[in-house]
Amino acid sequence: MGLDSFSEKWDSKYPTISKSWYENWATLSTYFKYPDEVRKIIYTTNTVEGFNRQLRKDTKNKAVFPTDDSLLKMLYLAAMDITRKWTGHRQDWGKIIAQLFIYFEEQINTILN
Repeated sequence: MGLDSFSEKWDSKYPTISKSWYENWATLSTYFKYPDEVRKIIYTTNTVEGFNRQLRKDTKNKAVFPTDDSLLKMLYLAAMDITRKWTGHRQDWGKIIAQLFIYFEEQINTILN
């Protein structure tokens, strides 16, 4: 198993990593039941991290918001500005959405309805 060879190579330097993976393997291995297209969506977090980083940057400059509503409005405007710059499209989106529907049909229908 790949985890065993990882442990042999790295346990002397990072012993807690493989220990944690062995203890949580049932949960971690769930990831491998999905096809490559869905796995790529799961592990691709750069867009989310970049979005959150931009929101933090926009709110950091404001020390205090007079109301919760003013914060929500500012976040909304920042989100509109951030997403306006998104121009890329995934060529394989049709295949990805089909796979997502196979695995998460109930959750997607709940969101859409």
